Amino acid sequence: MTRTIHHVAVNDDVIIGNDLPLVLIAGPCQMESRAHALECAEALKAIAAAAGIKLIYKSSFDKANRTSLAGRRGVGLEKALPIFAEIREKFGLPVLTDVHTEEQCVIAAKAVDVLQIPAFLCRQTDLLIAAGRTGVAINVKKGQFLAPWD
Repeated sequence: MTRTIHHVAVNDDVIIGNDLPLVLIAGPCQMESRAHALECAEALKAIAAAAGIKLIYKSSFDKANRTSLAGRRGVGLEKALPIFAEIREKFGLPVLTDVHTEEQCVIAAKAVDVLQIPAFLCRQTDLLIAAGRTGVAINVKKGQFLAPWD
């Protein structure tokens, strides 16, 4: 059986595929502040450059899947959008963030290069379709509750 290798262009500089060099997705789990996000982006860019690999900066504006209602969730979508744009412009990095609703897909896609579907939402068909319709790259985190072939 022959398998076709697909490439996903995140932007003009970062292309992902099984036959291409590793691309690192890294960043703070949740965006805590502008200063924290910029500090992390700068440090991660230097680490990736030293390792000779491409980097996609990742941070979530809202960590909605928490085990406690008292847990910190992030700065929210409205505050995060200009920070994502600043990271793209200042550091030249593609940016990835989680989305949790169909409405967030269109809004977030204007400021980021990759929309990530959290593992707990990986089977939400309407969310997946909404993310795909934006035209930006999608990273679906596969829930550990799924079989490898699902």
